[in-house]
Amino acid sequence: MEIQINGGDTAAKVDFAKSLFEKEFTIDSVFAKDENLDVIGVTKGGGYEGVTARWGVTRLPRKTHRGLRKVACIGSWHPARVSSTVPRAGQNGYHHRCELNKKVYRIGKAGDGASCQTEADLTAKSITPMGGFPHYGEINEDWIMLKGAVVGVKKRPLILRKSLMNHSSRKHLEDIDLKFIDTSSKMGHGRFQTKEEKAKFLGPLASKTNQ
Repeated sequence: MEIQINGGDTAAKVDFAKSLFEKEFTIDSVFAKDENLDVIGVTKGGGYEGVTARWGVTRLPRKTHRGLRKVACIGSWHPARVSSTVPRAGQNGYHHRCELNKKVYRIGKAGDGASCQTEADLTAKSITPMGGFPHYGEINEDWIMLKGAVVGVKKRPLILRKSLMNHSSRKHLEDIDLKFIDTSSKMGHGRFQTKEEKAKFLGPLASKTNQ
């Protein structure tokens, strides 16, 4: 996390920051529900790619000489150099990016078995879906739910910071009241929200009764 320290002179700020070294502090002591955050991270890597995949350039006709996934003309004779605005092949992805104004929908505590319970859905359940999150597993620590997606692959570290903007629009200032949080399996077509719900629907399984 990236946290700005306010109040007092510079020496007081430094002393306060030093007092927090090697100490644990929870995410709800820094961020709050319905707040807007900035998320900084590195995007998914795509390697070295051509202009069609990298810039969305239209393919040339089928009979084009020496390939068709190209830019037909990369510029005029003069100026005698290629402009920076012309699509070229190169590295795609694995870029440093900063996304602004991600609204905090919910903050959960570690070990809270009813952290995803809402007024419309009274089922006591935690954030971990059936079978765990793909390529991640179970959530055993404090967690934060943001609107939309964040950059990068699973398990890649992110930097969360306070928003640098003064918000005035309705979508940035509105209070979010979640009606339902889906905890069905993310591997396939999940039908059940919890293990208890699945066992109640399926009844005693043959593999269990024969033992």
